[in-house]
Amino acid sequence: MSFLRRRRRLAGDSSSDESREPSPDQEKKDDLRVVTAKELHTLKKSRGTKRRNLWIFGLGGIFGIAVAAFFAGSNDLIDLSSLADVNMESILDALPAGLVRDAQELQKHERDAVNYDSFAVGLHARSQGITATHPVIMIPGVISTGLESWGTEEPTRQYFRKRLWGSWTMMRALVLDKAGWKKHIMLDKTTGLDPPGIKLRAAQGFDATDFFITGYWIWNKILENLATIGYDPTNAFTAAYDWRLSYKNYETRDQYFTRLKSHIEVAVQVSNKKTVLLSHSMGSQVLYYFFHWVEADGYGNGGPAWVDAYIDSWINISGCMLGALKGMPAVLSGEMKDTAQLNAFAVYGLEKFLSRHERAEIFRAMPGISSMLPIGGEAVWGNSTWAPDDRPEQNTSFGNFIRFRDHNSTHTAKNLTVSEALPYIFAHTESWYKDMVIGSYSHGVAHTRKEVEDNQLIPAKWINPLETRLPLAPNLKIYCFYGVGKDTERAYYYKEDTDPLTQTNVTIDTGFTNGVVDHGVIMGEGDGTVNLLSSGYMCSRGWKIKRYNPAKVQVKVYEMPHEPDRFSPRGGPNTGDHVDILGRSSLNDLILRVAGGRGELIEETIHSNILKYAENVRIYDNEA
Repeated sequence: MSFLRRRRRLAGDSSSDESREPSPDQEKKDDLRVVTAKELHTLKKSRGTKRRNLWIFGLGGIFGIAVAAFFAGSNDLIDLSSLADVNMESILDALPAGLVRDAQELQKHERDAVNYDSFAVGLHARSQGITATHPVIMIPGVISTGLESWGTEEPTRQYFRKRLWGSWTMMRALVLDKAGWKKHIMLDKTTGLDPPGIKLRAAQGFDATDFFITGYWIWNKILENLATIGYDPTNAFTAAYDWRLSYKNYETRDQYFTRLKSHIEVAVQVSNKKTVLLSHSMGSQVLYYFFHWVEADGYGNGGPAWVDAYIDSWINISGCMLGALKGMPAVLSGEMKDTAQLNAFAVYGLEKFLSRHERAEIFRAMPGISSMLPIGGEAVWGNSTWAPDDRPEQNTSFGNFIRFRDHNSTHTAKNLTVSEALPYIFAHTESWYKDMVIGSYSHGVAHTRKEVEDNQLIPAKWINPLETRLPLAPNLKIYCFYGVGKDTERAYYYKEDTDPLTQTNVTIDTGFTNGVVDHGVIMGEGDGTVNLLSSGYMCSRGWKIKRYNPAKVQVKVYEMPHEPDRFSPRGGPNTGDHVDILGRSSLNDLILRVAGGRGELIEETIHSNILKYAENVRIYDNEA
């Protein structure tokens, strides 16, 4: 058991090795190594591939059995109640002694190979004279904040102050009390707030987002390095929120934006320095919405000068400013690449445990997730014959977003663009879902300055950077840091769902694999979750259009190629993955520079085709 305890600590504390990518000022970091390059080379080659593969195969087998049991919900062959008392000691006892020894030795080699990187970025920055300067406030992304129960009604008492999202309690509740878990996690379909008798709230403090579950870090790497240059709870803060809510209900139920405004103002008053805001993924949309809320009369009442007075910089990490295409199939049929490409056995188990209809129902009953439906329509995502990010070798444009091979059904009559897909979803979902989305969010494009200024007064427009503008804050600095070079969902093949046991009308055509189509999914450019057009367009082009940035706020782009370490399950210090990038060495280095008042040293760095794609987007600066 001791080796497993050590492994949990390892998974939470370290990345694999030092970044191969130089820091912005090209300074060397070799003096920060704890092991020599020769030792590291020896560690990585040790034991050979056969023993490594034996361990991976054995662990995969155990994991496969666990997954089968997890997904078998109502299967009479498995008594899930008996799993309640299973612990890791009993699993270890069942493993062959030789396999355990191999695991222990592999774990030791991996620990030796990666431990040297703990706090290394912060130590390097500190050696360069970078110290805590600006107060830092972090706004996490979707699903990364833990949610805990505060309900005191009799059925909910067993979960009081236990996390039903982001913990092993969630996993156990999902397996042993699926109906109870769903009742807690889904919001009321009419009000978009807590169902009667249920009270689920976002966990608070750094613990809310440092790890998702034990061993799976989210913000912990950033916290380690911030602490190394002098940050602690007195000058850094995590503004966690209940990501299930629509943005307007953040304030209605939790007074989230009022609290965020107050915390920023106190931080500036205490430190006599403007704040640096860090946001990740959906957190960037939340922060963009906050910029409008805080200024608006009748809402934050801060006035047009508030952002310039209190915010030094906004670090936008992997921000889905124009949404995420994979959100469409999630709410339409409860699917995405991760489910479409499962093998037949896993699909069977998943459907038995949590069907497509149930998954879609859960996604729809979390209105915050629908804030990430794609923005910009055909101007950004293309039409039936064209898309800005089409590749020369393509036979069918990415603009054909949802495609059907069989057009004989009323559900599959014609291919759909992104613009057509949203009304299609509304036609195939309940009326409450359509009312919620239309009342909370907007997905269009404003083509004139007057449209933009008028939209500044409409809260449903505040998530959309193509219908509203940046704050009138000429001293604000925006840094867009995101990964590139990882295949990301771009289009889908669908078919009519003829399964008599399901309640969905259509499903991803997982039986279709042909060339670029893999189990009904077509991939494009991005970070594995957010498409390049969403993370990069506003930063590289959109905010250079005068009506969207009349104060000429400075915006810098720093792209990070996805160069994963094959020895690291999380990709290592050079990953560009949407979530794992939070542990990337160069990203942490850039964050420390901005927080330490050295952001001016960062040079714009672009590796992708975003500038070419951005020029192809059909949004023009008519009033330049």
